[in-house]
Amino acid sequence: MPDIDHTRLYSALDALPKAYPGPGGVAGVMKDGQIVAARAWGYASLETGTPLSTATRLPICSISKQFTCGVLLATVGDPAKLDAGVAEFLPRLETPLPTVKQLCDNQSGLRDYWALTILQGAKAEQTFRREDALPLIAKMKTGHFAPGTSYSYNNSNFRMVGELIERATGETLETLYQRHIWGPAGMTGAELTADTRHPADGVTGYEGSDATGFFPADNGIYWRGDAGISASLDDMLAYEAWIDATRDDAASLYRQLSAAPSFVDGAPASYGYGLSHEEIGGAAFTGHAGALRGFRAYRMNSREERLSVVVLFNHEGSAHGAATRLALAAMGKDAPEPAPIAHSWDGQWLDAERGMLARIETGRRTATLQYGTGDAELTCDGEALRSDGLVIAREGDGLTMLRPDENTTRSLTPLPEIASADATEIAGRYRSDELDAEMEIEARDGGVYAVFRGMLGEGRRERMAAAGKDAWRIATRRSMDAPAPGDWTLVIGRDAAGAVSGATLSCWLARGVPYTRL
Repeated sequence: MPDIDHTRLYSALDALPKAYPGPGGVAGVMKDGQIVAARAWGYASLETGTPLSTATRLPICSISKQFTCGVLLATVGDPAKLDAGVAEFLPRLETPLPTVKQLCDNQSGLRDYWALTILQGAKAEQTFRREDALPLIAKMKTGHFAPGTSYSYNNSNFRMVGELIERATGETLETLYQRHIWGPAGMTGAELTADTRHPADGVTGYEGSDATGFFPADNGIYWRGDAGISASLDDMLAYEAWIDATRDDAASLYRQLSAAPSFVDGAPASYGYGLSHEEIGGAAFTGHAGALRGFRAYRMNSREERLSVVVLFNHEGSAHGAATRLALAAMGKDAPEPAPIAHSWDGQWLDAERGMLARIETGRRTATLQYGTGDAELTCDGEALRSDGLVIAREGDGLTMLRPDENTTRSLTPLPEIASADATEIAGRYRSDELDAEMEIEARDGGVYAVFRGMLGEGRRERMAAAGKDAWRIATRRSMDAPAPGDWTLVIGRDAAGAVSGATLSCWLARGVPYTRL
């Protein structure tokens, strides 16, 4: 029998519905190739009263990325064989082209196309067709960094990889997933549901919370390569069993996918071939998250522990947090108790190079960093604030942010917060040649709003708020892909005479987008 404290594990499972409240979820744990727990609770649809089961298929979203990379290795072998095809997708790119391997490792430096839909005038609920993706990607002229030097999560990468695979093989991703992964793994229910308006098994994803109530999410995007697979807990545990059964075969698909990644300078990376590499409870895990409006997913595997965990929600609770709880319980370990934060780190800073705001708010034992796509929880070791892949230390009046996962160190400059600012000076139209799109800033009776227009139409009015001198925050409630890609930071540019000449717009997934004032 597997060496697991079943009482502890089942107690952790019992706690999930309360710890991560929502309409329903499924979770499973596998040890030494055997299922030791599989649980379903709640409803696939609150409206119809259809219960969730371990056989109910749910969107696994970006977990699909490793499947795309898997069929790349299974059909093409060396990704470099397809490098020549990348140029076709990026005809305007003025910087060096990434390789296919760099696409698979999120080291391309390109901006995320789902984040850019907002700047192209998309409304969150409108339909995004299959044929809309490549023209949007083709507009890119610059990126975040030279390919291979750093990391930035980007769905565009895997959208292009999927296209390259289909063109090279003459077969669809569905066919290849089935032949090389779903069939061998025994994932009998898995399918590619690229059109998010039609999920498998009539399952409904829900936005909201206990405070607001839960309501059906309205999705209208078409994705493949970067996401799109639906699978049940039974399917995903079959996948984990296949991984365990082939763990000692260096030529097995998952062993190839989970090989230790690195940057071009030889520094270790934490993401490769659609898999994140992390440490939990002292054990190395590979896995990935998935997110679509109304759904969250996470799967992870530790080869050394022969342990796998899968969590799928039809709401927006933290599937990664839930999976981590189960992994720690399975290993008989407790999450470390954070030490009290002795002094306040509260404040606001500007990452001038990226054009992004960073805010820190402290509690008694943890602090929250607002910088990326979601808030990061930090603990203090007395000298610095830390979380996985992140260290923040004081440097004079500013901060340094060490991000080993990205192979970067960021300098953060204090930005004194202001309550309000006169927006009439910045009101007007701006154009981005980078996007072939426009932005208009409206100042109305003390309120300030941004409107984006581009290939996808005219977006809604997005609220702006003054953050500091020549720095504004644009709050986006959500994007087409899943949650909003983080608040946008608008940094105003001025000419030698001090007049407003343009601006740069940045969020975590799409940084440094330049605009010129018209």
